[in-house]
Amino acid sequence: MNMKFALIPMFVLGLIFSAISAPVSAAGMVHKLAIHVDENDKARMNMALNNAANVSSYYKSKGDTVEIEIVAYGPGLIMLSEEKSPVKARIAAMGLEMDNLTFAACGNTHRKMSKKLGHPMKLVSEAKMVTSGVVRLMELQEGGYSYVRP
Repeated sequence: MNMKFALIPMFVLGLIFSAISAPVSAAGMVHKLAIHVDENDKARMNMALNNAANVSSYYKSKGDTVEIEIVAYGPGLIMLSEEKSPVKARIAAMGLEMDNLTFAACGNTHRKMSKKLGHPMKLVSEAKMVTSGVVRLMELQEGGYSYVRP
């Protein structure tokens, strides 16, 4: 058998393998983003919200979807406080406008802040309580979420 013809099946298999392992087009993909807030700083909170809005807008323009979760713990939990959040109105507006945005409040921090206050700290209605903010960030990253700390 001619060596030239013997290489053809190997070449064809190489092409098939390349097509199978080639990256899938980004169109229609679902992206995932975890944003970390751990500072009681209005500018940092607004930057996290800006990141969420900008990323959502970008992928929407590409025909893709994106799931975004903002995780707040430590002093950053003030972001989700019903009484003290400096960005409460913006969270409410974004919660209505963006069905792909969720907010996670650290249960450990919430318990400590509530104890210090002497009563349960009320959270904005958009927030869901998680056991631990750090654990939640780990779980999100293990689930394929990209991580950003503004």
